[in-house]
Amino acid sequence: MSNRDELLEHLRFARELGVLGSSRDPVWRWRETGAAPSEPDTPEPGVLAGEGAAGVQLFGSAAEALKVVQTDIGPDCSRCKLHALGRRQVVFGVGNPEADLMFVGEAPGADEDQQGIPFVGRAGQLLAKIVEAIGLRRDDVYIANVIKCRPPQNRNPEQDEVETCEPFLFQQIDIIKPRVIVALGTFAARTLLRTLDPISRLRGRTYEYRGAKLIPTFHPAYLLRNPGSKREVWEDMKVVRSLLNASR
Repeated sequence: MSNRDELLEHLRFARELGVLGSSRDPVWRWRETGAAPSEPDTPEPGVLAGEGAAGVQLFGSAAEALKVVQTDIGPDCSRCKLHALGRRQVVFGVGNPEADLMFVGEAPGADEDQQGIPFVGRAGQLLAKIVEAIGLRRDDVYIANVIKCRPPQNRNPEQDEVETCEPFLFQQIDIIKPRVIVALGTFAARTLLRTLDPISRLRGRTYEYRGAKLIPTFHPAYLLRNPGSKREVWEDMKVVRSLLNASR
């Protein structure tokens, strides 16, 4: 079997596992193995490759690869019961596809469900101010949620909904490859870290996660109700800023 045939066979098998692509970047990985794959003969560095119906597809940028994931989800996803519980649309994610900093929230709210963009309500406005406080703009970072559809009455996502939707978040993280991930609130932190600990116990520490540093902190919506906790979030964001500066 030629090298090209071996690569095609490898990509077909990887696609069956849900892998979006591969890269010669040694930190490229899938799921939570933490292990970098051996370098393939092709494609060129920085080019993502995915196996499609017509053969190998090359993605020249993270933006193109994210678009493939968004198309895979589709505008009318019906993989879990949320599609029949009043959600208006899928809220995929927004921001810089090659961001060093990524924010992960819980799920869309009413404003997000209406506009199709995460964090656009009052909590989103506060998040923008938090981002600006460390010298960045909202457009510099990437923002997504664990769940892509709004749960009814903004209830917490249920386990079957998480299990259905979180693989798309993993794909987003693996494509963007942020240096730092901020988990916003108890639900996002618990989901990413696979723990039942409350956010008050999780924050103040730095975790290794899918090749990035993960910083749990309070959700902006919580800060709107409890403004006294802004000082703790600022301490967390100073750690974020330090990590970003150290990696440049």
